[in-house]
Amino acid sequence: MAPSSTRSTAPPAEPPLSADAVQRLEAWVAGAAGASAAALTQDGRLGGGAISLNLGVTLDIDGGPLAGRHACVLRAEGTAPVAASIDKATEFAVLRAAVSAGVAAPEPLLCCTDRAVIGAPFYVMRRAEGTGAGRTVVKSGEPLRDLARELGRQLGRLHRITPDGGMLAELPPPPECPAHEAIAAYRDWMGERARQDPVLAWGLRWLEVNAPLPGAVVLCHRDYRTGNYLVKDGTLTAILDWEFAGWSDPMEDLAWFCSRSWRFGRNDREAGGIADRDDFYAGYEETSGRKVDRQRVAFWETAAYLRWAAIALMQGRRHTSGVEPSLELALTGRMIPEIEMDLLRHLKSLPRTPLPERVG
Repeated sequence: MAPSSTRSTAPPAEPPLSADAVQRLEAWVAGAAGASAAALTQDGRLGGGAISLNLGVTLDIDGGPLAGRHACVLRAEGTAPVAASIDKATEFAVLRAAVSAGVAAPEPLLCCTDRAVIGAPFYVMRRAEGTGAGRTVVKSGEPLRDLARELGRQLGRLHRITPDGGMLAELPPPPECPAHEAIAAYRDWMGERARQDPVLAWGLRWLEVNAPLPGAVVLCHRDYRTGNYLVKDGTLTAILDWEFAGWSDPMEDLAWFCSRSWRFGRNDREAGGIADRDDFYAGYEETSGRKVDRQRVAFWETAAYLRWAAIALMQGRRHTSGVEPSLELALTGRMIPEIEMDLLRHLKSLPRTPLPERVG
């Protein structure tokens, strides 16, 4: 947030939550936290989160296990969530599981599914410090090799969570074949565009032809990328935005992180615009208990461009439908040509040999 100026004559921005909503929220927090009372201060909207509302809040809680002052984020469901999103109660459960597995995610504190409180389901988590803007993170003169390796380690810890552990019953059941499920989802999200757009149609067909056989299925973040983590003084402080999490092939997360879409122009550093893939992969192998399968990563990197194109289309429809007029959503919907060019560059770079063993 920019510092306020005493010379500004513009009226202050209206807080996201009304006074009545704040009162209801304070009463709910007190009850949920087992406290005698709770007071909430709105610290303003936080950057990022094109789908959910991220509101900085300070909670002062009297009594109970959470007694004291807490800098938090209230993360609420948007007015028109996209099909790829999970609901806030499930996201809260995923975040709790990730923290239990040793992942550097913000600690989840309280979750509410009652829309009567603030008009949408939400949860409250601790607020982490750091810079998250992708274009700022990748500006370093030298590759951020230690950061890339640590991000790999964190992802490896997350991927040790499997459906066999009996956790996260809130999530949809794991797919029999993550690749085929992904292709079907992309077609559904794209609608008629999947048939009408020649580049998207070709990309989807490439995925069908090169789909790998089912392998390991783990808890995936599914938006693990530069721009969705915080860095302070060169050190990772938190991994954010868990609303797309689900069971999938672990190579999907590695591919998403390394795709051109999230390098913010630093295409000389294939791992998130911050370092080489080898640094990121090495950290992952330290903690995950598995080797990186580069052929499967190549498949899922192709899938990453199709998935991002499908999400961009859905974001654009949120604006054009009139449900949620937004310049950011409108501009996201117009990114398809750029995403398609990245897809074509990626496919051109692949060796002309069979990728993984195919299904069918």
